[in-house]
Amino acid sequence: MELTIRNISKTYPNGVQALHNASLTIPAGMYGLLGPNGAGKSTLMRILATLQEPDEGQILLGDIDVVRQKAKVRETLGYLPQEFGVYRNVTAEQLLSHFAILKGITSRADRSDLVQQLLRQTNLWEVRKQKLGGYSGGMRQRFGVAVALLGNPKLLIVDEPTAGLDPSERVRFLNLLCELGENSIVILSTHIVDDVSELCTHMAIINKGEILMEAEPLQATNAMQGQVWRKVIRKEEFPEIERAHVVISTRLQAGKFVVRVCSSSLPGIGFEPVEATLEDVYFSTMAGLSGKRLLQAGKEVVL
Repeated sequence: MELTIRNISKTYPNGVQALHNASLTIPAGMYGLLGPNGAGKSTLMRILATLQEPDEGQILLGDIDVVRQKAKVRETLGYLPQEFGVYRNVTAEQLLSHFAILKGITSRADRSDLVQQLLRQTNLWEVRKQKLGGYSGGMRQRFGVAVALLGNPKLLIVDEPTAGLDPSERVRFLNLLCELGENSIVILSTHIVDDVSELCTHMAIINKGEILMEAEPLQATNAMQGQVWRKVIRKEEFPEIERAHVVISTRLQAGKFVVRVCSSSLPGIGFEPVEATLEDVYFSTMAGLSGKRLLQAGKEVVL
């Protein structure tokens, strides 16, 4: 099954254009939608989840029209929004069973088997009797996935799922998503580059409602190899570096000011070649840097 998004636009009543002519082709597996806060990711996710209407455009999940056949989409949809509430004084087992009833699973035996299976799959079986109010952030996220998996969805949407998780919970959660991507379309909407780099076989970069790039992360990164250089400088040197070179990013690292630039040859004294990362691709694409060789729709282009 494939998800096809064609020319989707959305403008809110206050005049903010959240999406502008966005088109994507999303195959089965893990797909990363990468962009900063306010880029339009959540709007697109809510439209895909049938919670909002686009102003124009078409979305097809296989042969299902997502905009016109909402009820049919919801039969095969799992959605974990960026923020969701839980009943704090109810156990995970009780609430998941309740959601299963709402999903139409009325047989007590079938429901019990399914709840047990999902709690084990999300590694919550040992804390199934614990009230949700006592769950950590990562445990609540995994409970959200358990709810989203009711009905064995073919399309699973997760919006900013690792924000606020500690490192160990983040790893557990990402491993879970990776397993789910073996049998479904899983769309991971995030502003965290590492989440996409570690998990996704395909990705898109979105900003200000527009799709800037669609690629395979490995190919996009390989296209920049041999063109990224690093130098440790004094902060007051940066304006001169910025005038003379195509700057990808800067950061403070161990108290030092580190700049990364793009160049097809040694850009100057003190620069050293470094391996290109997906973060370099992301910052370059976001900035629209000229002369950058990147991959778009599987083809090498110059931005």
